[in-house]
Amino acid sequence: MPGDQGPYLGGAYYSGPVRRGSRQATVAWLGTLWVANVLLFAAVAWVAVRSIRGQMLDTVALYGNSFGRRTLDEPLDAALGAISTASVGLILIVILVVALARRRLALAVMSAAIVVGASASTYVLKRVIDRPYLGVDPDRAFAGNSLPSGHATAAAAFAIGLTLVLPPRVRGVVSLVGATYAAIVGVATLSSGWHRPSDVVAAYLVVGGWAAAAGLVLVLTQRPTAVVVRRDRAGWSLVTSSVLGTGLAAMGLTVTLFVAQRMTEPVELMAPAMLRLGYVGSVLLVTGAAYLMMAVVLFSVHRVVPHDPGRPVPVGALGGGWPPLSMSRPPDPAG
Repeated sequence: MPGDQGPYLGGAYYSGPVRRGSRQATVAWLGTLWVANVLLFAAVAWVAVRSIRGQMLDTVALYGNSFGRRTLDEPLDAALGAISTASVGLILIVILVVALARRRLALAVMSAAIVVGASASTYVLKRVIDRPYLGVDPDRAFAGNSLPSGHATAAAAFAIGLTLVLPPRVRGVVSLVGATYAAIVGVATLSSGWHRPSDVVAAYLVVGGWAAAAGLVLVLTQRPTAVVVRRDRAGWSLVTSSVLGTGLAAMGLTVTLFVAQRMTEPVELMAPAMLRLGYVGSVLLVTGAAYLMMAVVLFSVHRVVPHDPGRPVPVGALGGGWPPLSMSRPPDPAG
């Protein structure tokens, strides 16, 4: 067009509006993801809490957790000890400080919403869901419902919240460390006998649902000039978390199905080797679920958290998919 002078390269500014079709696709993806987390949570809760076979699988893992206690007792106790009401407050402070230091107020609010919303949902769900006694686990007949796990919720919310607020250059490493931490806390609750495997998986789904909802709000409230940078897409971290999550979850599911087919007598009468195998299968499933949870976040985080409008973006960072809007001057910082 006449008068266009190309991008303003002197200050390396780009202001390229996210294409409407891409924004709509992201909104549809996040909405579908939220629905998927809700449905999966309902399925896990129904099978694990309301069915005899589901209760038996959880109880097998608890009866076989002596293997975990013997081999990883101290580090697992340390992981559990780090999660408390005070630590949730510290998690919020860390996330808010990082987001505000980057001058991302909306991101700070939504990341805090993930932590607070997921923790509150877990608290309510644990008291609303009724766990009937089906004669499976006499030792915990009056323990009541423990789904979802509050410890696993806090750990997973911290991992996702920190992944969202950190700059792209460190996001990959932190995401894998966070997913590993969430997995360790989940396994620790199982090995210590505090929670059943389904409690941990349900907690990850609660956090995943809140992450999808928060992402949806962030996308819908983005300025029209928000810039999605191709270079910010997760690469090796997405591949690593996807491969680990899929592989571990597949192995865990295989082992769990193997044990389920051999549950022909009360759990307390099953062979110790089968109980330990059930525990190992649950550990693999829990760990795989933690990495898959993070892989889903990494898949779309570059669209959910674009560059700030009017902020410097390195020349050439846009790649081929997001052409900049040509302009003859840098954007007004106050605009």
